[in-house]
Amino acid sequence: MSESVLVTVVCTCFNHEKFVIESIQSVLNQNYYNIQLIVVDDFSSDNSVFVIEEFIKNHSEIIFIKNKTNLGITKSFNYAMTLAKGSYFVDLAADDVLSTSCIEIQLKTFRNSNHKNLAIVFGNAEIVSENGSHLNYYFNADKNSKRISKQKSGDLYSELISLKTVICSVSALYKKSVFDSVGGYDETLVYEDFDYWIRVSRSYDIEYIDEILIQKRMLSTSLHSNFVKNHSKIGKSTFRILKNAYYLNTYKKEHAILIGRVFLEIKSAIKTVNFVLLCKNCWLWLCLRVKSI
Repeated sequence: MSESVLVTVVCTCFNHEKFVIESIQSVLNQNYYNIQLIVVDDFSSDNSVFVIEEFIKNHSEIIFIKNKTNLGITKSFNYAMTLAKGSYFVDLAADDVLSTSCIEIQLKTFRNSNHKNLAIVFGNAEIVSENGSHLNYYFNADKNSKRISKQKSGDLYSELISLKTVICSVSALYKKSVFDSVGGYDETLVYEDFDYWIRVSRSYDIEYIDEILIQKRMLSTSLHSNFVKNHSKIGKSTFRILKNAYYLNTYKKEHAILIGRVFLEIKSAIKTVNFVLLCKNCWLWLCLRVKSI
């Protein structure tokens, strides 16, 4: 793998006028130079479009997509990927910042990996506040070396459906051929990463990189920050993802593992008094119990 390998970065923006240029600039500042940058604005109501258009006047190589309506992350990203030319891609939110060596390290990992069926590599992230102040790390890290004991790599399907292992999606580099083969992101979901990890990990390997590769900004308006308010939509998507995992399972052991994950959704539905989700997850829990016997 050499500098001739093209990497596509898709930077998705929604009301990120304060941060989007820093995010774009972090792509332009990469040590690795063969990069295609696609910026998508999902019908922002702030000045994001103006800020981006002013910036790219001096960067004609950047592809800028302006949605005429708010399509959501999954539809916006899938459309951008129809224009992607790279063999690999990065899914970058417009409030996050890549380290200068991020893509270089990710590609090196793909090149040197012992896993021959590798689809995703991912690392650690520094979590920062809206003003860029350090908060913590996505995975616990030593303050000096910024390294931790290795996360698991390889066949992570069972680990992911049980939540014993999670992927820091913002620090990931993905193989585009795999993205195409599984049909991209599921556009019926309000969040894309968990479903994609599960579908990919069923057939491919995933590798962890013990490096801080990106700064992830924690905003008060983010989906994660508004989990309780958005719980109904998130819960519906999570149920669909877990139901799909039920059909992807091939062993009784996997059904038994998934039971625990569904039980967490049952408790969450009770806590938020969502009887529709409670009934759906109880049904799935019963189906898994039968299959695991």
